[in-house]
Amino acid sequence: MVANGLIVVVAAIHVYIVFIEMTQWNKPLGLKAFGLGQELADKTKVLGANQGLYNGFLVAGLVYGLAADSGAFKVFFLACVLVAGLFGAATASRKILFIQALPAALAFIAFWLGF
Repeated sequence: MVANGLIVVVAAIHVYIVFIEMTQWNKPLGLKAFGLGQELADKTKVLGANQGLYNGFLVAGLVYGLAADSGAFKVFFLACVLVAGLFGAATASRKILFIQALPAALAFIAFWLGF
């Protein structure tokens, strides 16, 4: 029950990330979220949307795992989120560790502990 609640939180975070990356990349919300200047954001808008699409796949996998009550899907997609968060924290911004990786890790731990 706790794990499923945390998975919902992880999915919701990623719905928000999808929204920002796909629709707000070169607008004030996106500029602030990703620390981009207007010129760079305008040039990389398509890349942001592409990144958002991939985050959407993470959402889809987590939602399917919940809907189908599939432990395998939950574990796989939480692991994907965790790896993406760790990589992002190491290469792009340390805040990704707390926004993306930590919630996924907590959900992963809760799942494995049977909560």
